[in-house]
Parts: sequence; structure tokens; C-alpha cells
Amino acid sequence: MPVERLLPTDEAADLLALTRELADKEVLPRAAEGERTATPPRDLFRTLGEAGLLALPYPEEFGGADQPYEVYLQVLEQLAMRWMAVAVGVSVHGLTAYPVATFGTREQQEALLPGMLGGTQLGAYCLSEREFGSDIAHMRTRAVADGDDWRIKGTKAWISHAGHADYYTSFVRTDDTEGKGLSCFVVPSDADGLGFGAPEKKMGLHGDPVAEVIFDDVRVAGDRMIGERGQGMHIALSALDAGRLGISAAATGLAQAALDHATAYAKERKQFGRPIADNQGLAFMLADMEAAVSSARATYLHAARLKDAGRPFAKAAAVAKLVATDAAMRVTTDAVQVLGGAGYTQDFPVERFFRDAKVTQIFEGTNQIQRLVISRHLLASL
Repeated sequence: MPVERLLPTDEAADLLALTRELADKEVLPRAAEGERTATPPRDLFRTLGEAGLLALPYPEEFGGADQPYEVYLQVLEQLAMRWMAVAVGVSVHGLTAYPVATFGTREQQEALLPGMLGGTQLGAYCLSEREFGSDIAHMRTRAVADGDDWRIKGTKAWISHAGHADYYTSFVRTDDTEGKGLSCFVVPSDADGLGFGAPEKKMGLHGDPVAEVIFDDVRVAGDRMIGERGQGMHIALSALDAGRLGISAAATGLAQAALDHATAYAKERKQFGRPIADNQGLAFMLADMEAAVSSARATYLHAARLKDAGRPFAKAAAVAKLVATDAAMRVTTDAVQVLGGAGYTQDFPVERFFRDAKVTQIFEGTNQIQRLVISRHLLASL
């Protein structure tokens, strides 16, 4: 169902139209089979990269498109409406380039960003560890100085693109100063000692397989450290603010797709001689679903516009992530209910939407963590 959008420029409107066309032609036809076979759509990422969609919010001089975040996020929403795993993959890739673009030296940006943003490379973001989850200050993966280089030992968990990425933006411990002992490295995929676990058996997002990334005494050149030694915590949290907006937009697209399918089904499905949409109880359910999707979109666009204006947006990003992902879970649940028994079968995509929605409340910081972030911002402002 078309959604009225307010875009800042005619160029942005053209970009969104291109995204819809490309997503309908290349992404949507692959979604059901890709999820069934758990096949990573690496070729689709190349197609999107060639169209410039993997580098939208980054500087043009390094291969980006200099698009505002509010435009980039609406592109992610369009991708998520066709295949959630692709939108999540694009968001993760964007997250992997963020530390270099924001905290890297000029030399690092010139050396690394053209590849990251050129469309042929795919990145992975290595932050979480199985024992600690959101408690990243106590991660155990460690880098030890070896002359001008570093050697990394440890294991990261739940990593999208593990085994398929060209580089791994990794956060590891370089000293034991609590909260300040982490540093960021960009590890090339061909580094000796880099290994991967078996893909996790997940509820949903099968087209986005995740696995452990194992650092077995991996040597990394000193010029691959991004930012200052000990700056990793700040870089990671800053990147997550942006990443939460990506997940917010993707969750909104997923919810919109569920609403579209539920609305179409309610208009076509007849019971007792009339469309089930004529029943006020069901029509009100659709109205509540629309309100949830519209609210989610409004919150992520508000946060994006703060970011584009150079204003603090961490609290707004947490609000957007909380609102959009809770909305996705609620709307996909209700979409299954609207379809009834049919919605519980794999013959209709709302069953897949429902399974895909759950993880959005967990990754990029659980929604309990979002509430913690929001409450701390509120109390700090008093």
C-alpha cells in the first residue's frame, strides 16, 4: 500500500522510487526461497551496492552519496518491506563503516572507505560476546601489542555476515581499565587465525545467518586500529545510536508489510457473505495497526532529523528503537490473527514476518536496555 512520504529533495524522491523498483524486481522475488533455504543473499548486496544503496549516508568523496539519514532510513524501510534479512544486512554493513568514517584518520578513511562504500565489499560488526551480551564493558576478547602490530584472541557471538564478510569491524580489550579498556580494529577477512562457528539455528531472519567469529591469535596491523587506544567503548556506543535507527526503520518496514498483507486479505476474504473487513472489530484492529506503524515511522524520522541537524539524538534513537520494534512485534502478531488459520501457515508471508519481528526487540540493545538509556537521559536532564 503506498505511503505518503515527505522527502527533503526531488533527488531523494527519485532515490526512493529507484529503491522501490529495484526491491520489487530483485529483492522481493527472492525472499521466500531465501528464507526457506537460509541462503545469504550476497549477490543481492552486490546489486544494491552497484546502485549505491550500501553507502547512502557517507561522504561522496569516499564513494558515498551524502544523503541525509532520514532518506537512508526510508530506503532501509523499503527494503525491509520486501525482505527483512536484506534490510538488516544493509544496516549492519552501514554500521561497520561508521567507525572509520567518524573516528578514523584521514589516511585510514582514504585507504578503507572506498572499498567499504564501493558496493563490492560487505562488512561484519563484531561487538557481542556470548557470556556478556549487552555488558560490553566486560568483554574478554583481547588484543595484545606485538611490536607495531596487535594479536587478537577471543570469540564474538551472533555476528551477521560471519564467514561471508570482507572485513570485521571488531571491538576488543586492549587493557583492563573498566569501561575504557576497549579499542576498535578493522580486521581483514583473510587474516591468519580468523575462524567461524556453525550458523545459529534461529527462529527467524534465516536469510541473515549469524555465527561466532573466532580470533585465534589473529595478527592485525597497527594502522588498523580505529580511533585512539581505549576509545572503543565510545566508538561502539556512538555507532549503536546510528545502528538503532537502522533497525527502527527496518522494523517499521516489516510492520508495514504485515499491515499491507492483513489489509488486502481482510478486503478479499469473505465470511457470512461479506468481506471480513466489514466487521468493525477487525477494522478497528487494522486501524490500531496503522497507528502503530505510523507512530514508529514518526519516531525514527524525528531521531534521524536530529542526527542530520547535528543535534544530540541518542535518547531519540533509543525511543525509536523501542517504539518501532515493539510495534513490529504487535503488528505482525495482529496480522497473523487477521488471517486466522491461514496466517499460521507458511502459505502466507505473515507467519515469516511474525518470526522475523521478535529479534528486533533484542539486537542493537534489547528493549530493556533502550528503557535504561531513555530513563538515564531523562534523569540526567533534571
